[in-house]
Amino acid sequence: MPTETFEFQVEARQLLQMMIHSIYSNKDVFLRELISNASDALDKLRIEALRDDALGADVSDLHIALDADKEARTLTVRDNGIGMSHDDVVRLIGTIARSGTAEFLEQLKEAKAAGAAEGLIGQFGVGFYSSFMVADEVTLVTRRAGEDKGTRWTSTGEGTYTVETLDEAPQGTAITLRLKPEDAEDQLFDYTAPWKIKEIVKRYSDFITWPIRMVTGEQENAEKKEGEEGGEAAEPETLNSRKALWARSRDEVSDAEYHELYKHISHDWADPLEIIQVRAEGTFEYQALLFLPSHPPRDLFAQDSKRGVQLYVKRVLIMEDCEALIPEYLRFVKGVVDAADLSLNVSREILQQDRQIQLMHRRLAKKVLATIREMKSARPDNYAAFWREFGHVVKEGLLGDFDNRDAILAVASFASTHDPEKPTTLAEYVERMKEGQKHIHYMTGESRAAIENSPHMEAFREKGVEVLILTDPVDEVWVGAVPPFDGKELRSIAKGEADLDSGDEAEEAKAEREQRREEYAGLLTWMAERLGDDVKEVRLSSRLTVSPACVVSDAGDVTPALQAMYRAMGQELPTSKRILELNPGHPLVEGLRRAHAERADDPELPGTAELLYGMALLAEGSQLGDPARFTRLVAERLERTL
Repeated sequence: MPTETFEFQVEARQLLQMMIHSIYSNKDVFLRELISNASDALDKLRIEALRDDALGADVSDLHIALDADKEARTLTVRDNGIGMSHDDVVRLIGTIARSGTAEFLEQLKEAKAAGAAEGLIGQFGVGFYSSFMVADEVTLVTRRAGEDKGTRWTSTGEGTYTVETLDEAPQGTAITLRLKPEDAEDQLFDYTAPWKIKEIVKRYSDFITWPIRMVTGEQENAEKKEGEEGGEAAEPETLNSRKALWARSRDEVSDAEYHELYKHISHDWADPLEIIQVRAEGTFEYQALLFLPSHPPRDLFAQDSKRGVQLYVKRVLIMEDCEALIPEYLRFVKGVVDAADLSLNVSREILQQDRQIQLMHRRLAKKVLATIREMKSARPDNYAAFWREFGHVVKEGLLGDFDNRDAILAVASFASTHDPEKPTTLAEYVERMKEGQKHIHYMTGESRAAIENSPHMEAFREKGVEVLILTDPVDEVWVGAVPPFDGKELRSIAKGEADLDSGDEAEEAKAEREQRREEYAGLLTWMAERLGDDVKEVRLSSRLTVSPACVVSDAGDVTPALQAMYRAMGQELPTSKRILELNPGHPLVEGLRRAHAERADDPELPGTAELLYGMALLAEGSQLGDPARFTRLVAERLERTL
């Protein structure tokens, strides 16, 4: 039959030259693309055979075969799928510009500059041309099911290709690559080596539906030996497990199989805490198998940590760590998402804008949170272990995931003064609130001990009012960002006024406070003037029962701890002065009031006021503005007592 020679179009030549001159550092993906194309061809044949009884195609043993010849340095990827006609070859293989090559080239240049070129190779149906990364010549032999004649397509990628009609050819498609010499520096491996082929198949194509077979070197030796002895030749080895566990129902898969897959994906040594299976059907179909780890990875808070789940399209691995599918506050979740209709366009930038990816992102986040909630009620021990390890990360979602904020608050639990061991949920806190209590009270700090011993806790402890104990750094941020829970506002006991009285008690307390204010008016005004550089106000406290003084922030001000967090991140917030509260029932404060009333010009009094303020700062764990002066004042007072 005559052989026709064609020229590639300009854009096609540009693409081939980029492929040939190693635009991709990871050249292994060429085999992923060829196997993916072969799998699609097998899928199409199976569907076509069901539709057309007269097709006459053999569908008894659909498979993909790999044949590596070390001496000839060739690798063949063969399938017995739908195949292509002569016109299909010219239309689909010869003229790739119709698949959007110009757009692909533009994105490829941008991705190359950004170091993300590997993510684009499956885009626009040009995966076949990745063969030229590793081959000096590519030959394709194909015959469409139901037709008599076949077609051979050959090219070195230099500008032309030939198409020849064959009288005989097996059904399906065989692509033979004449491989380039091995070059370790250029990441060009020996793709005739069985171990390398197995490695690539295991990584990218392990869950392909169809068997991927290859006769390995060991089997060839066995075949020769058995042939000499008159025995039967060894069967080719199936390289892929074909166990797409996410595509099987839960009762068909053992926990051991799930655990094995989790360890393979996460490189973790321990079994997962929870297994989450998702199946979405309808206009957009996908399946997911997610895992909640039993302990956090070492790089959970590292900026360069790898996060996300594996993204498959029709059981072909497209991306190892697809960040766009899982929100950052669930970055510990591992697993697999397999989409049926998603384009192979896997640019990370484009994925973040893809409507289908966004839809999966929302559904997967909701499913994970629903599982945590179900775990809390049905498996409390598992929940306790999970929240202990990952609760501080999940709470990050309260700052950014507004759609799921209520769901996050529903699964969150917090330490509180109600029980020294058992944490509580906000719903449980609200159920226990005292009659007349208007707010959910909390305090943030470095440790439970520091919070429990804080002067701010004194009146709450005396009146038996429960306080949430929040010690995670993220607690400083989210508590001021969330709306009221069940109509109850979250309020810090270290900010604003402590209004703990209700009913008749409130009226009596108000009258008593007014009387006290009149008695202490002179002292409060004087101290406010003396400490004006450090505090915005000096007032009497309703939260202190034992300590002489404490420092609180105004209701709308940023706390010192939050200011320190922003400062550590390189963001300086305006410094706001705080409020000094005095306990009128403390002998030291009462003595200072009398001393000021009797001898307002006593030079010792300003030092006493400074000491009182410094003691309040130290009691809450804050730093002194001038530690040396504070120490000197203390030393002088102690000296006079001896």
